[in-house]
Order: sequence, then structure tokens, then C-alpha cells
Amino acid sequence: MEHIALYRAWRPQSFQDMVGQQHIIRTLQNAIREQRVSHAYLFSGPRGTGKTSAAKILAKAVNCEKGPAPEPCNECETCKRISSGAVMDVLEIDAASNRGVEEIRDLRDKIKYAPTEVRRKVYIIDEVHMLTTEAFNALLKTLEEPPEHAMFILATTEPHRLPATIISRCQRFDFRRVSLEEQTGRLTEICREEKIEAEESALQYIARLSDGGMRDALSVLDQISAFTDGKVTYDQVLNMTGGIASEQFSALAESLSSKDAGGVLQTVENWMQEGKSADKCMENLLYYFRDLLMIKMVPNSEHMTERVLDAASFHTIAERFTKENLFRTLDTLSRYQNEMKYAANPQMLFEVALLNLVSQGDRVELPVQGEVSSSSAPPADSQAVKRLEGRIAELEKKLDQAIRGGMPSSGGGEAAGGRPAARPNTPRVSRMAKLPSHMDQYLARREDSSFKEIRGKWNQVLQRVKEEKVTVHAWFTNGEPVSALDDSVLVAFKNDIHRETIEKPANRQVVEQVMAECLGGEWHLVTIMQKDWNESAESASCSKSEVLELQHEEEGGSKEPWVDEALNLFGENLVVIKE
Repeated sequence: MEHIALYRAWRPQSFQDMVGQQHIIRTLQNAIREQRVSHAYLFSGPRGTGKTSAAKILAKAVNCEKGPAPEPCNECETCKRISSGAVMDVLEIDAASNRGVEEIRDLRDKIKYAPTEVRRKVYIIDEVHMLTTEAFNALLKTLEEPPEHAMFILATTEPHRLPATIISRCQRFDFRRVSLEEQTGRLTEICREEKIEAEESALQYIARLSDGGMRDALSVLDQISAFTDGKVTYDQVLNMTGGIASEQFSALAESLSSKDAGGVLQTVENWMQEGKSADKCMENLLYYFRDLLMIKMVPNSEHMTERVLDAASFHTIAERFTKENLFRTLDTLSRYQNEMKYAANPQMLFEVALLNLVSQGDRVELPVQGEVSSSSAPPADSQAVKRLEGRIAELEKKLDQAIRGGMPSSGGGEAAGGRPAARPNTPRVSRMAKLPSHMDQYLARREDSSFKEIRGKWNQVLQRVKEEKVTVHAWFTNGEPVSALDDSVLVAFKNDIHRETIEKPANRQVVEQVMAECLGGEWHLVTIMQKDWNESAESASCSKSEVLELQHEEEGGSKEPWVDEALNLFGENLVVIKE
């Protein structure tokens, strides 16, 4: 006998067979019992939740020879023929294939004729959101006032795409996703009837994979039972579906909490060897840390997620992280997940994201004023703070020496001769924050022969970037090289958006790889805004000219002190100096 797919063989034939839609079933049964059946229904909800099945059951219930009855008997000739699709007065129309206005006009012309085989004509229009605007307009009047013998049932997964005029003419029922417990119970019942041996954990994992769709769960069960010869285990389900066991995520989380970079990379490598997808691993890891955060912050929160099967193990791992750690981890993984969509090598970016988490230190909690710390040991990064304080003090000392050496403090910023003193080159802190380090060395080497050679090959670099990835070239062409230092090339951008886009890890990787090919060796990309580079270059030029001017004035100044005094008293216009 030919095998029939499980989702077809176990399609609900009565309301009592449906899983997870009791709020809809009760309303429809009461309407049939009280003879208050509407002329138009709209069934909306996710795929595989029973919309089309409910429409066929409703068509049988209103046309059953023993009814209308809250439940079809499934024994009379009418029920059997409707189940097999042999009744011409019960039409199931695929709106994705019959979406034009001509098909709807044909339906509108034929609906006026009375049914020949059953009590009521039933039109089931599946995926109704695929109809064109003209088709919806042709359906409006008929849908509002159909003949007494006709009934419409519209089914869709995207109700927001339906015109409000259509929705207002129907009774709307929203089908919800089937819960994990209800799906697992239904799968257990089917396995018992089909003589399939299955572990409960395996059925629970299949139910989680289906995302609330009963049809998807039955399709996965059908595939795995064929592969395993009727014996379904949790490990086999993982291998067949490419999933990752919760224990493996727990091991990865332990490596992250203990800052074990080697263990993290080994875990990722094992996943890749098993054929796992890097982006799918990232998605599952985000869900895992989300569940850890829920368990960490909300007591008895196991019911808030259907992914937590062993709550005890989750509690154990959650104790190793602070709330701040988990928030920071989710934020970092989310940012890298967005980058992975455009990355040429998602696995590399996945590894970088995890290594970033390993390198992040715990946040230093400062004690509240008046509160004594329980430990006399300094915070973990106190040495780094001390080094920063030392560097700041050193910079302040150098700045003070520069001011005293280049500009006297008296006379409101004027030199002894009444001339304005040279201003020291002290850029603003806000500007310094935008500039790369070693800015003075970049300015000094902008005319070097080695940099001129790089500029000569820059068109070749742009062309190779375009061949490698045209979207990166579109952003990168906005910049131009302005200097080079050791193994770094400084590129100035006119637009801040272009600079930020190129600074993204995936785009930077493409550019640096191309520079290594075209320029030889390993090169790093350093970026700056064009206006910042121009201001820095102008400031450096002004500083040199002011120093030369001061030296010239000192050399050409008068050697007689009374001459200088006379100039100060009467001004240069009234004093004439004769040899």
C-alpha cells in the first residue's frame, strides 16, 4: 500500500481532533447548534495551525446528512465525499493561482445557482491575501450579501494584507500557535498508533522546531521515523535536523565565563565539522543567553520559554554570570549577528564575536558612599586605572611646559615688545578624540616617497575592491589616502556615514585583504574625516611659520634696551631710529 504522509493521514476530520484551537472550535460549534452560522468567515494565523482543516470540518458540519451538527459524523456519504474533495458544491480555491479579477467574476456568476448535492455551497479561498486589488473589489458585494445557500471561508497567513472592507464583512478567527505540551501530546498519540518508538525528549525537540505548527512537526517526525527505522531518539533528531544540544551550549557558556578562548574555539570548530551553520549557531546562542537572563532575573520563569527542558542545569549556568554580563553578551552577539548577514566568512565573524566576549572583563562595581568593601584587594583593573592617571599627569606636565616655553603669562598674551606671542599648537580635546594616534607622524610622512608609491597604486586598490565586493567599493571610493605610517594607510573620508560603514569589521576585512594583495605585505586601514585632516595639516603649517617668525623677530630686534623702551612708550609711528 502506498505510504501517505503523516500530516495528510492524521489531518483532523472533526473538531475534537483539532489541537490547540479550543476558543475557535467552541464558538463554531455553538453557532451551528444555535443555527447562527455566518455567511462569511476569515481564518487567519501561522502556517500549519489548522485553518484549512477547520474550514473543511465546518463545511461537513453544516452539510452533514445527520445535521447540521456540532460535529460531522464522518460516516454519511456527504461527509465522506467532502473529505475526499468529490463534492462540486464545496470548492477549495487556491488564491495564489486564481488571483485575477476574471476568476472572481466567474465565481460571482456561478454562486447564484443553488447547490445540487448538499445543503449549502461552501467556497474555501486559501491564501486569500494573494488576490489582486481588482479581484477584491469584484468580491466585495458578493461577500457582503451572498445567496442564502452560499457561505465563504477565507484563510490567510497574512491578514494585514487584506483590505479593511473585506475584513469588516467577515467573522474573524485568529488561530494561535500550538503549545509545546499540546504538540508533544499529539505526537505521542500518533507515535503510539503508528507503532513508532520515540523518546519524549525527541518529541519535545521536534515540537520546538516546528515553531507552533502541527503540520511541520508531523513532517519532521515522518522524515526522522523513516531514517531511524521506527525508533526515534533525541540524538538522532539532533543529527537529522542539524540542531545543537543544550548541553553543548552549556559547555560553551562555561568556557566563556572562565575566559577559556581555546575551549571556545574548539567548540565552534566541532560544530562546523558536524556541518552546523554559523548563523544558525549564533541565533540559537542568542536564544540560550536570553533564557539564562530570564531565569536570572525572573523567579520560576521556566514557563516563559519552551526551550528550557532541564531548568536545574540552566540555573547552574546562570549563577556563573551577572546580569550585566548577560546584557553585555546579548548586545555583543546581536551586533555581530547583524554583521554576519553581509560577511563573506560568517564562521570567522562568529569566532570573533565569542573571542570578544572572552576578552571582556567584568564591570568594576564602585562601593556606595559610606559602605565598606568586604575585601581589601584592589579591583581587577586598578592597575590600568593607575597607568591612565600617570599618562594624564605626564601629558598635563608636557602641556604646561609647552605653554611656558612658547608664550609668557603676562601682558594678556602679548610679548614684551607689544607683539602678540605665538600660540602653542594645542588642539581641542573633542577634536583629539576623533583623530587617530600618532597624528604628528602621519603629518610628517605625508610627502614620503613610500607613500607616493601607495598613491600611485590606489586606483588598482579601488578596482580590486570593486571586483571583490561592489557594495564596499561604493562606500570606499568616497575616501582618499593622505599618509602612511609603518604598516598603516591613513584614508580621509568626506562623509561620516561612508567612514562608519567602512569601519565595520566585515568591510574593513575586505579592504585590508585587497591592500595586502596590491601593496604587498600586511596593511592596516586607519580612517579620518577629510576636514579633520585638513585642519590638522593647516595647524601644523601655521605652527612652523609662527616659530620662524619669532626667530626672525628675535634676530632682527634692537640690541639697545632704551630703543625698545621708547618704542613701547611712543609707538613705532613716532619713533625714528637713526644709526
